[in-house]
Amino acid sequence: MVSKAAQDVSGPAPLAPPRQPGSIRRTMTLDTRWPDGEGGDMDVVGSARDLYTPRRVDGAPRTVREDGFIARLTPERRILRIDATGGKRAVAELAGSQGGKQLRGRIGEVLPEELDGATPLYLLLDDLAGASLVAGWAFSQWVQGWEEALFDGPESDARRKRNEGVCIGFSPSSPVMIGSRDDRQHFPRIVPSLDSGADRQAWHSLSSQDDGPGARRARRLDVRLDGNTVRMNAHFQDSASRPDGQRMGLHEYLITATADRETMMLRSLDVDPRVLPFGYCPMAVPNTARLIGTPLGDLRQAVLAELPRTLGCTHLNDMLRSLADVPQLAATIEQQGEGAL
Repeated sequence: MVSKAAQDVSGPAPLAPPRQPGSIRRTMTLDTRWPDGEGGDMDVVGSARDLYTPRRVDGAPRTVREDGFIARLTPERRILRIDATGGKRAVAELAGSQGGKQLRGRIGEVLPEELDGATPLYLLLDDLAGASLVAGWAFSQWVQGWEEALFDGPESDARRKRNEGVCIGFSPSSPVMIGSRDDRQHFPRIVPSLDSGADRQAWHSLSSQDDGPGARRARRLDVRLDGNTVRMNAHFQDSASRPDGQRMGLHEYLITATADRETMMLRSLDVDPRVLPFGYCPMAVPNTARLIGTPLGDLRQAVLAELPRTLGCTHLNDMLRSLADVPQLAATIEQQGEGAL
């Protein structure tokens, strides 16, 4: 089952739902700043946490694992230096890698145990390529007339040409590629802080981005076991800070999915596009039906094979690929020693 009308965008997502008893929540952020201003190197701070919520009413939630890194990248997204905050010295060997396929291949060579273990550190590193690619959009929120410059400025035609074919939003038949003004989405203001709800443990500790242009990629993945079913609820968001202290959304999706607990095959997938730059972007949603029946552990490669280029949305694809971590998270739930589920 895949739902959501292709042209619908629901608007900014609400705060994270309450954590469910017996569930695990993985949260991740990649925060980008430019110490030397626009056009300079990028400083990226990655943070991630797996938090288990016991089934017992009197049980306190406990952190299963925390990972992080601090990196500096060139404007071309080449890693100048990177250090893991948890002491994983091998992470430093990624220096010199270029964001994209080359970086992802290098991660598998240098840190195979993180890939095999579907750890929070692997998710952070795997997502560095995509997050650094879109991060520069943050500067648009700090200049007057940014939207007109983006769509109508002298560089707009060249920008469209460079992006042609990379995703469904930039497919040759999409309105944006023919210069239509009617396909643009409103970039909405979103909740200034993901952790502003009543649950103070809903997210790991988030850094402040209130003193200049800053980009953030954020993810949340909730997993729980329900009889023979694995239930998943996921959130993906790209956003940027603003001079007025608010945040502006660029990409945002919610996903609700289920899988068979024994086979870990994907049973159902409901994709809810919340914020996207073009009205044509949600046309990628119906194509995700191709993934039904895929073992979750195979999704990192299956998504790339089934939803390449103009069949998919690169940001939705990244979100779907991260569901490959679910079997390991489900195993972590079973290891918590609270009896049969």
